[in-house]
Amino acid sequence: MSISESTARRYELQDPDVRLMLLVRDDDAAAFEELMLRYQRRVVTVLEHLVGKRDLAEDLAQDVFMRVYRSRKTYVPGSRFSTWLFTIVNNVASNARRSLARRKEVQITSAPDQSGSQPADPLERMATASSGLMPTRQLDKTEMAAIVRQAVQSLNERQRMAVLLSKFEEMSYNDIAETMGDSVQAIKSLLSRARANLKEALAPYLQEGTVP
Repeated sequence: MSISESTARRYELQDPDVRLMLLVRDDDAAAFEELMLRYQRRVVTVLEHLVGKRDLAEDLAQDVFMRVYRSRKTYVPGSRFSTWLFTIVNNVASNARRSLARRKEVQITSAPDQSGSQPADPLERMATASSGLMPTRQLDKTEMAAIVRQAVQSLNERQRMAVLLSKFEEMSYNDIAETMGDSVQAIKSLLSRARANLKEALAPYLQEGTVP
């Protein structure tokens, strides 16, 4: 799809990350390093939720940024930089999941964070708020994070990606639709189903403290 000069200019003016990527297009190594610093943790986090393995997510993140760098010369801003970047993330994750499925090595349960020092996961906050339910015992943060990760992993691939983009990247419906190659209405329906599925998956734990 061709991108008009006016559209490219609009995103260049509005998005500082687009301006950085245009510097990368001109072989500015410092600009590329800055983009990696801004997005690497976010990309790894989303990929970990998509593929279920931290080490694989880190490897795939390197692939994502290699693709960004290799495509620098053909880059034309037609959206926010994050939308363009997470379109690549979505494609890389889909390819990885297909490869894992072919080798029958898919593992859908992520290990809980052992550090105990990380801030509350956006998905944890979303799940608790959207459920409208109060637990009968105090929630252990580490346990809750693990349960929410398991619930997110139970979503199908498209629902999971939409939720991650919505809650981690705080993307609009329009940006998520562009990232995932779908209509805005389809994304709204996708997120609605995903939230309902998360609510159903988490209800036993939030109501009674029952671990799935």
